[in-house]
Order: sequence, then C-alpha cells, then structure tokens
Amino acid sequence: MPDGTDVPGGTDVPDEKPLTERRLHPVTPLRRAWAPVAVIAGWAVHDPDQAQHQLTRLTTTALLVGLAVLVPAAALYGFLTWWFTHFAVTGSELRIRTGLLFRRTAHIRLDRLQAVDITQPLLARVAGVAKLKLDVIGAAKKDELAYLGEGEARALRAELLARAAGFTPETAQEVGEAPVRQLLHIPAGVLAVSLVLTGATWGSLAAALVVPPLLWFATHSLWTVLATGLPLLGTAGASSVGRFVAEYDWTVGESPDGLRIDHGLLDRAHETVPPGRVQTVRIVEPLLWRRRGWVRVELDVAGSSNSVLVPVAPRAIAESVIAQVLPGVTVPSSLSRPPRRAGWCVPLWWRGYGLAVTDTVFAARHGLLRRTLSLVPHAKVQSVRLKQGPWARLRGVADVHVDTGANKTVTARLRDAHEAAQLLRSQADRSRTGRREARPDRWMA
Repeated sequence: MPDGTDVPGGTDVPDEKPLTERRLHPVTPLRRAWAPVAVIAGWAVHDPDQAQHQLTRLTTTALLVGLAVLVPAAALYGFLTWWFTHFAVTGSELRIRTGLLFRRTAHIRLDRLQAVDITQPLLARVAGVAKLKLDVIGAAKKDELAYLGEGEARALRAELLARAAGFTPETAQEVGEAPVRQLLHIPAGVLAVSLVLTGATWGSLAAALVVPPLLWFATHSLWTVLATGLPLLGTAGASSVGRFVAEYDWTVGESPDGLRIDHGLLDRAHETVPPGRVQTVRIVEPLLWRRRGWVRVELDVAGSSNSVLVPVAPRAIAESVIAQVLPGVTVPSSLSRPPRRAGWCVPLWWRGYGLAVTDTVFAARHGLLRRTLSLVPHAKVQSVRLKQGPWARLRGVADVHVDTGANKTVTARLRDAHEAAQLLRSQADRSRTGRREARPDRWMA
C-alpha cells in the first residue's frame, strides 16, 4: 500500500485533516533569551574569586566585544527556542513540541488532566500575556505553555476543559469559558489581621531579632551572623509579607468545571480545584483566631499543587465552601476524645485529639494550640492501618492511620484499643462501599 493512500479495489482513503500547530506569544523569546546570561551569572556565583579575577583582566575593548557577542547570541537563542516550540490540540490530547537541538514532544491526554491553571507574573501582566500550567495525573511535574496572550490562554483553557468534560472537538471551541458564581472574597484588611494573629509570624520574627545578636556575642563573626540572620529574616518575611502578597484578593467561585480560585497582588494566579479529586480537607484553627471564629482551609489533591482553599474566613462560610468541594459531606460538630489514660502517653496534648466517623467522612483532629481537623471521604481511603507501641499497649490505646490517594496519612491518635480494632474493620468496609457509590472523577460538562 504505497504511501498509505491506495487500497485494493480502487477505494481511496481520504487524507486526514492536517494538524494545526500554533506558536507561543512573540514576547516569549525575551523570556528565554536570559538562559545564556543565567549560565554566566551562575558560574560567577559558584566561583566568585575566579570570576572577579577574569573580570579585572578584561579591557574596555574586550568587554564591549564580549557584550556585542553575548547580547545577539542570547537574542538568537531566545528566538530559535521560540521558533521551534509548537503546540496543537487533537481530538484526544494536547501536543507540545520543544527543543532546539534535542527534540521533545509531550503528549498530554485530555482525560488525564488534573487541573489547568493560569498564572501571570508581574512582568507578564504588564505585557498582557499569561502562563498556562497543566496538571496531569501520574506526571511528576507540570507541563506549561509560557507565554500565551491573556485572551488566548483563557480560550485554550476553556477548550481543554470542555474536551476533558466530553465535548466534541467541533463544539469545544464554541463552549467558551464556564460561568462563575462567587462564593467567597477575602478583604485585604481581614487577611492582614489574620497574619498578625498567626503565631508563626511572631515566632519567626522573634527568632530573626533574637538569634543574630546572640550569635554575635558568642562568635564575633559577621559571616556567621549573616548566614543565620538572613534566612531567618527571609522566613519571617515569607510567613507575613510573602503570604499577604500571595493570598491578596483571594476569591473563590463556583463553576461547572470545579471551584475557581483567583489570588495574588503582584503575580496573579487563576487556579481550579478539580471536581471529585480532593483527597483530604483540613480545617486549621490557630489559637488567636478562635475569638473571631476564623479558620483556614487546606486541601490535598492527588498530583496537584493546589494546597490552600480558604486562607481565612468565618467557620460557617468556610464550611459552605467545603460543601462544594466535598458534596454531601457535613463537617462533624462534635468529636470524641481519647480515654483519660491516654494522658500517660502524651501528657496534656492528648486533649487536642479527637475523632468522628460519619456516613460520608472520617474526621480526625490534632493540636491543642493550633487545632487541625482533617476530613477524608470514605471513597478516598486507600488503606487503613493500626499501630500500637509497647507503652500504648500497656495503657490499652492505639493509633489508627488512614492513607489517602495523595500520599498523605490522617491519624486518629490514642483511641481505646478495642475501639481502634473495630474502627479498623468498619473503615475498610466503609471505604469499599464509598468507592462503589462514588461518582466518577472527571470534569463536569
């Protein structure tokens, strides 16, 4: 059958529709042109003495010639990497071809999409472009398309989600972006107060102010003080200013393709919590937040980097958002504590442990000052384990570990040994029943 077009009987097989490949936004070469410069900067940081020695040997003429060669070379590299990068959407996958010398083609199956997020660093916002990040089940890292025009990125995201939801290629482009109904918006003032009332903020700040002077009096070494103080200051900044910048203007909206999360002061991010793929939800309640009734909601999604659902909100509002992520799940209002003899294993802190098992969820709490309530739907439980050390065996208590699909473990600590054994058997039955009755994990139409 020459060329695959002629078949016996004189019947011709029509040619397939040619695949339309697209390129990234024309500003992309500016981003990639920094690679040669970054290599030189990395060498200078790695060996500063040698870099300084070589720099002092350069004459003005040699430096100008070097710049005259480096700048065009960097520009050419950026242009060529952009020119040889293409992407195309087929009936079942997204193909991304990259590579100047070594070619790489990524075949991303649309039915394996975990999330499709749009991020806009500050300079990208100024240029009107965006980065499309693709979270795929089973992939170690995210594939991305950087950069696309902001409108093109939103249109491509809507098309990919429509394809993943089962729309035909002919109608996927006509569907457009799904409508969004706002569920929650966090004012900047509330976010700032919540960070001030967080113990981690004050703890890292106190360490940054106290540890460097102590090291100076002990060692009189400036390098030791800088090597210790700068990371501590960075940690203090990340836990306060960094979180405020990242979680600024946090908005949660309900959409047919999942919950939409928009946030960021400098770098804007538009993320999606995939429906049916949340493994665990955690309700965090710091000590200084309790008088105001505030909580923080975190989550685990298998194969996804989404970890925060609600940075701060009144408990009732946070639970209403949780109901959208875990349909049919009600947050237990009361939990049972371990028996008093558990205090011999963990004095005082045993009062922070709790457990509640409902028809839909396994709920375990830990922490006395910073309480964390973890909710695991029965359908998401992968395995159940009972653990009992010699001291716990002597006191008649045991721990029950529940493993989820996100490689996380939720533990009900210091339960009565007979209760733990019964819970081990009953939870295995609940998990099997929950998986049979659970809806399929796919994008909604």
